[in-house]
Amino acid sequence: MYFFNSKVANLHRIFDQNERKDFLRLDLNENPGGLPENFIKKVLDGVTPQLVSQYPETKHFSEVLAKHLGTDISHLCLVNGSAEGIRYIIQAFTSENGRIVGVVPSYFMFQVYSEMYGRNFVKVPYNEDLTMDVDNIIAEMTGDTQLLILLNPNNPMGNVYTDAEFEKILKVAKEKEITVLVDEAYHYFYPKTFIKYALNGEHIFITRTFSKLFSMAGCRLGYVVGWAEGVRMVQKLCTPHNTNAFAMRIAEAVLETPGMLDELIAKFTEGRKFLVDWLDRNGYPHVGEAGNFIFIKPKTDAAAIVDRMKEEKKILIKVYPGVGKFGNCLRVSIGEKVYMQRFVDALLELDK
Repeated sequence: MYFFNSKVANLHRIFDQNERKDFLRLDLNENPGGLPENFIKKVLDGVTPQLVSQYPETKHFSEVLAKHLGTDISHLCLVNGSAEGIRYIIQAFTSENGRIVGVVPSYFMFQVYSEMYGRNFVKVPYNEDLTMDVDNIIAEMTGDTQLLILLNPNNPMGNVYTDAEFEKILKVAKEKEITVLVDEAYHYFYPKTFIKYALNGEHIFITRTFSKLFSMAGCRLGYVVGWAEGVRMVQKLCTPHNTNAFAMRIAEAVLETPGMLDELIAKFTEGRKFLVDWLDRNGYPHVGEAGNFIFIKPKTDAAAIVDRMKEEKKILIKVYPGVGKFGNCLRVSIGEKVYMQRFVDALLELDK
């Protein structure tokens, strides 16, 4: 007989309906400028028929990445974007009807995967002033909680956790035997990392992606960091050859090209400073201390600005409703100064 999985049928998903052609996309937290064109051409010059025809091998790049992180490959699992790693951690370390705690709003796939696999996702909301009190997180870390999910920095709020806050959370997690997943997709935009806890402890995972600062969203490559036994559990769920050869080749070149990461960080920092300074001068409240995105409270209707940006200026941004004391806000990806200039010019014309 025909069967439909009700958990999948009842999932609420929104799929991207925008086309990139002729648009400046500031709605997906990408790097709008991307990697230098001459760098890409140089990497692609080394692509051979064999690279294309053969299944990708992961050992070499895993060793390159492990060296970059100061660890060994037993602590790493390569995945097809960090979302795949998140999915496998939820599958492997929680049970049917298992309790998962996470802050909201956040990356929505945490909730999607929880619902997909019949888990109970418990939401910890932000305060009205857009701060997150770690005591509110700890209050939900009950004895039957199986997984706690945090982001550092968090998308879309841009908040971060101090070492003292994280260790306070971690102490409770250990006492109550709760696995902890910290998504660090926006690492490098904010250099504080909790990776040492995943490398030196147990039941702690870090997930990262090459989509953001590394500017490789089109390649789909990420990784999971954790204790060796936990990483092996994640690897067992991976499909064969789940990471592609092009992605690993480009990522290796980024890691091993002197000054490449510093250049990407410098361009982003210049663009962020330009945008924040402009917003301050022009009286725009904003929030988001870390990450490559920012919330902006407009002077007029946020949804109307988003529509007009698309239709009149060929710029794609997002509207978020009910963002605490800010109300309805614009969420804008931050990139190089040239793209931020184009955005603020448009905002100045439309928001009046």
